[in-house]
Amino acid sequence: MAAPTRNTKQRAAIEGAIVSAAGPLSPAEVHEVAGAQVENLGLATVYRAINRLLEDGVIKAVEIPGEGPRYEAADLAHHHHFHCDACGRVFDFEGCPGDLAALAPEGFSVRAHEIVLYGRCAACGS
Repeated sequence: MAAPTRNTKQRAAIEGAIVSAAGPLSPAEVHEVAGAQVENLGLATVYRAINRLLEDGVIKAVEIPGEGPRYEAADLAHHHHFHCDACGRVFDFEGCPGDLAALAPEGFSVRAHEIVLYGRCAACGS
């Protein structure tokens, strides 16, 4: 059985950074954002808090092909992601083409889908 979760200012800053972000964050991005709120926040503390938040179901991992996991709030509605080739940031976007099960080979069962668009974000320009 896991030890009870301690509500510390570090955990609160880390959770706040993830759940208030406009897209999923890497651990380094979480460290940067939460570190602005909590002095001397260590990267190891960020990783421990992320693992606990995952265990507690507060956040979920987002897999972007070719990169390490990023994290976002677990209670977000269905959405997809945009990865900027220039700055590396990942953004959420609304909208979905709908039921993609028809694309699966006959006899296959689709459980879920994830769409990642690649290009340049508005800040990086085209």
